[in-house]
Amino acid sequence: QVQLVESGGGLVQAGGSLRLSCAASGLTFSRSVMGWFRRPPGKEREFVATIAWPGGRTYYAESVKGRFTISRDNAKNTVYLQMNSLKPEDTAVYYCAADIGAAPYTARSTRESEYDYWGQGTQVTVSS
Repeated sequence: QVQLVESGGGLVQAGGSLRLSCAASGLTFSRSVMGWFRRPPGKEREFVATIAWPGGRTYYAESVKGRFTISRDNAKNTVYLQMNSLKPEDTAVYYCAADIGAAPYTARSTRESEYDYWGQGTQVTVSS
């Protein structure tokens, strides 16, 4: 079974930082594009960031550019999202996703329909 398990969410004050992790199993992680999405309260799920395989090339939503950093460790089958300068509007459930059908060095998988597997999500709450 393919599994993506997020961790690292929690409660933080505005201006603070959190690092989310997503541990993958049951797929060839090193050949998968990985992405982060989020669902704010009362809103639809939206794209946050993506990283190519084998790695290096990244793409971000304008709302998080300059504050969030996506990275991956293929040896650990793990993708990370470092979130700095957090704002109350960053409050959401954050989801990890894997796209196993993308070409190498592709970092622009921004649509939910392009991803094949999803984690259960982890809650991030930013207080004002």
